[in-house]
Amino acid sequence: MTGAFASALGADLLAADVTAPSSGIFDALVPMPVLLPLLAASLSVIFARLRNVQRVLSIVALLGVVVNNVILLSRVDEATGDAAGGIVVSQAGGWVAPLGISLVVDRLSAIMLVVSSLMLLSVLIYAIGQDSEERRFAAFHPVYLVLAAGVSASFITGDLFNLFVAFEMMLVASYVLLTLGGRAGQVRSGMSYIVISLIASTLFITTLALFYSATGTVNMAELAERIPELPSGVRTGFSLLLIAVFGIKAGIFPLFFWLPDSYPTAPNAVTAIFAGLLTKVGVYAIIRTQLLLFPMDAQQGKLLLVVAGCTMVVGVLGALANDDLQRILSFHIISHIGYMIMGLGLFTLAGVAGAVFYVVHHIVVKTALFLVAGLIERKAGSDRLSRLGGMVRSAPMIAVLYALPALSIAGLPPFSGFVAKFALVGAAIEAEQWAIVVVALSVSLLTMYVMGRIWSSVFWGESDDAAVMARLAPGVTRVPMLMTAATVVVVGLSLALLVFAGPLYDLAERAATDLLNPQGYIDAVLPNSGDVEVGG
Repeated sequence: MTGAFASALGADLLAADVTAPSSGIFDALVPMPVLLPLLAASLSVIFARLRNVQRVLSIVALLGVVVNNVILLSRVDEATGDAAGGIVVSQAGGWVAPLGISLVVDRLSAIMLVVSSLMLLSVLIYAIGQDSEERRFAAFHPVYLVLAAGVSASFITGDLFNLFVAFEMMLVASYVLLTLGGRAGQVRSGMSYIVISLIASTLFITTLALFYSATGTVNMAELAERIPELPSGVRTGFSLLLIAVFGIKAGIFPLFFWLPDSYPTAPNAVTAIFAGLLTKVGVYAIIRTQLLLFPMDAQQGKLLLVVAGCTMVVGVLGALANDDLQRILSFHIISHIGYMIMGLGLFTLAGVAGAVFYVVHHIVVKTALFLVAGLIERKAGSDRLSRLGGMVRSAPMIAVLYALPALSIAGLPPFSGFVAKFALVGAAIEAEQWAIVVVALSVSLLTMYVMGRIWSSVFWGESDDAAVMARLAPGVTRVPMLMTAATVVVVGLSLALLVFAGPLYDLAERAATDLLNPQGYIDAVLPNSGDVEVGG
C-alpha cells in the first residue's frame, strides 16, 4: 500500500513541468522535498542488508531536503511588487491548473517545510544513535523516508485529493513505525490509531466527493473562487467537515482521544517526530483550508475559539492526572494545539501570525522534550515520575537539556513560548475575546506547574527505586553520543527561536498577511483561469 501511494505521487512529480511560468528554476525545487525521500526510500529497500548504506542514504536525502527548503523559503520571502511574486508553483505533468496537479509553496508552506525537514533529520540521527529499532528492522529507513515524503507533500499540494494521498502516505508509514518491535501494547495502540485514521480518511474522501459534486473541482485555488458562490449553509457544512477531518489529525477537542494512548507506546525517536510534527500537519491543513476556501465568519470564529479553549483545558488536565512522562507530554500536545486554533479563531492578522509562530515554536520545543524523555528513559530505565529522582546530580547534562525547552513550553520569558503566548493573548485582548484570554492564561499557569512537577520528580530529590538508583550510579549507564548530540541540536534550535524571535515573528506576520489575502495564491496557481473551463 505504501509503495502504491509513493509510486503514484512520485510518477506525478517526476513529470513536473519546470518550464511553466512563475519562478523559473525555482519551480524545479518544489517537488524535491517529496522526490528525494522517495528516491532514497527506494534505494534503501535495495540495500536492506547494508544498514550503514541505508543510514547514509537517509541522511544525505534529508540533508538535501533541508537545503532545498531553505532555498525555497528565501525565494518565497523575497519582497516583490507582484502579489503572486513570492509564491512558487510547479504544474505536475505539464498540465495547467486546474486540470493538472498544482504544487505550491508560499510563505506558510515554506516555513513548515524548513522546520519539518530539520526535525526529521535531527530525529533520524537520534534514532541511529539509539541503536534499537533502527538497527533491528530493515524497514525503518524506507518507511521513515516515506513518512518524510508524505509530510512534505501535505505542505506543497495545491489540491485536496493529493492532500488526501499525502495523508494516506503518512498513515501507512505511521502505523509501521508505531508498531516496530511488535509488543502487545504497541500493536493494540497502533490498531486504535489506524482505525481512527481510517475513519478520518473515509470522511475525507466523502467530503472530497461532495466538494466535487458542488463545485466541479478539488483544486484549492479554484475552490476558493467557487465556494463563495455556494449557499451559506453549504459553505458552513463544508467548513465543519474539513475541521472534523483535519481535527482528528491535529488532536483537537473532542477528537483527541486516540493520541495519548498511541504515541507513548512507540519507540522514543518515533514518538518524538510524531509528537513534534504530525499533529501540526493537521493544524496546517485547518489553517490553510479555512483561510483560503471560506469567507471569514463570526460564528465560525466563535466555534473555533470554543474548540480551542476546550482543547487547552482537556490537555492540561490530562497532563496533571498522569505519572508517566511520555503520557504527560502527549497530553500537553493536545493542550498546545488549542493555542494554535485560538489564533486561527480570532481571524485577525495578529491572531494568525501568532498561530503560525506558535506552530513553529511547538514543533521544535515539543520534539526537544520528547528527545529528552528518551534520554531519561535510556539513563534511568524508566519514565515514571514516581520511580525517578536525583538526575540533576547523576545526569546534569540531561537536566539542562530538559530545563531549556520546559521553560519555553511553560511560556516563561524570554523564551520563544513566552513570545508565542504573548502574541496570541495580545491578539485576543485586541479582539476583546476575554473568555479565551482567561482560559489561555490559566492553562499556561497549569503548564508551568506540570513542568515544575516533572523537574521536581525526575531531577530533584532521590528515587526510592533501587534498580533506578543502580542505573544512575556514575559510569553504570551511558547514553549514546549521537542521541545526546541530536538532542543538543534540537534544544539549540529552540534557543535560536528565542534569539531570532523578532525576525521570525515578522516572517510569521508576512505569512499571515498572505493567508488573509488569498487572491495572491489564487492568481499564482490560476494565472489564466479565465481561459480554462472545468465541468461542473
